[in-house]
Amino acid sequence: MTLGNSLRAVVFFLLLLNIALVARAGDPENKIRQTTDKILSIVADPALKGPSNGEERKKLIRKAVDEQFDWAEMARRSLGRHWAERNEMEKKEFIPLFAELVERTYLKKVEGYSGEKVRYEGEAIEGDNATVKVKIVTQKNKDIPVEYRLKKDEKGWLVYDVLIEGVSLVNNYRTQFNSIITQSSYENLMKVLKAKVAEK
Repeated sequence: MTLGNSLRAVVFFLLLLNIALVARAGDPENKIRQTTDKILSIVADPALKGPSNGEERKKLIRKAVDEQFDWAEMARRSLGRHWAERNEMEKKEFIPLFAELVERTYLKKVEGYSGEKVRYEGEAIEGDNATVKVKIVTQKNKDIPVEYRLKKDEKGWLVYDVLIEGVSLVNNYRTQFNSIITQSSYENLMKVLKAKVAEK
């Protein structure tokens, strides 16, 4: 093989490698990695440390989370059978309120980050559904298993549920929401959620 042919072969190989990497860029595990890395870089950024940068830090974390989470699907699943009973106006009001509630809980956990390691345990894909398993290794060497559940749509792979130590975020909220609605009303659930989100 001549030098020219060798160079062409190397270039061709690199092009194939690049195509393969691009093809894998939308895989569920890679999506979770990208979002996690983005959030951890925000939390670790010295320029965003301190109370004076709190709002900007939260804004950037929320943007990263919004890009990866399917809030409409999470909200629908969290209301369960009560979702079908809601009109379009009620659904449009509920989705951002639910997202705000989850993000506030998530932000409290993320902002308490103190150098824990994230270990990726692999993904499983079945049609338009996927799971990505992760372990958070604390500074005391305790493993916390986290499982992300994703669905694929025109926007790509988006998270619709998160299981932490086997407990589903969506199922947890569904149980709480169902209890409030059946014991009182949907209107009362909205009052409770609005009061929770309004808390400082």
